[in-house]
Amino acid sequence: MPKFAANISLLFAELPYLDRFQAAAEAGFKAVEILFPYDLAAKETRRALLANGLELVLINAPPPNYTGGQPGYAAVPGGEGRFQSDIRRVIRYAEVLKPGLIHIMSGYSSGPDALETFVRNLQWAADAAPQQQFTIEPLNPVSQPDYFLNDYALAAEVLTQVDRPNIGLQYDSFHAHMIHGDALEIWNRYRPHVVHAQIGAAPNRAEPGKGPTDFAALFAAMDQHGYTGWVSAEYTPSTQNSADSLGWMTP
Repeated sequence: MPKFAANISLLFAELPYLDRFQAAAEAGFKAVEILFPYDLAAKETRRALLANGLELVLINAPPPNYTGGQPGYAAVPGGEGRFQSDIRRVIRYAEVLKPGLIHIMSGYSSGPDALETFVRNLQWAADAAPQQQFTIEPLNPVSQPDYFLNDYALAAEVLTQVDRPNIGLQYDSFHAHMIHGDALEIWNRYRPHVVHAQIGAAPNRAEPGKGPTDFAALFAAMDQHGYTGWVSAEYTPSTQNSADSLGWMTP
């Protein structure tokens, strides 16, 4: 079986933020990921991680745009200045939180200019923080209409053009199924690019076992391919208490 982490932005959401770390540890997780940990001082999150013996696997960039402006990010032409400013801010958080990975979101755009912008911005981030590992992740058009990075083939093309050792693919079984209809086939095809994996059942992003994906076969494929990275439970539990949704973790 793979080693599992908990996405505590979705799991244990019935609890206050700082209480979720203890709940994750008590449920047997050794690591967590947090989508946007920017509302609290980084040292408070770091303290909760250390107190519960948890590794921080991943955070997302960008931080929230508190000005209320139009959302956008790495693939948005003309936004390079904002991108660089945001990445610098995220890196300051990362110096305290020490996440293994930072997921750089493409934002909402399309066309050749967006691709060129995305590649150039990713190269800048990789070169600005060469010791930090980054990821990119395709998001499905049902959940995220008009999101630029909406296909695994496109993600592979981007990674080839970026050509930096510290940027890899973030695989998500929910998005893979919603985009391509077969999460296992997408894993098998793009495994060489994957540095991080997430799981959730399509079409409602519930816990494994609630949809068409054969998670036992997916986990077996991960083991067969020698994948040693974290597999993060990123789903909305169908149960009132998140701990009651964890039956899928039993071999």
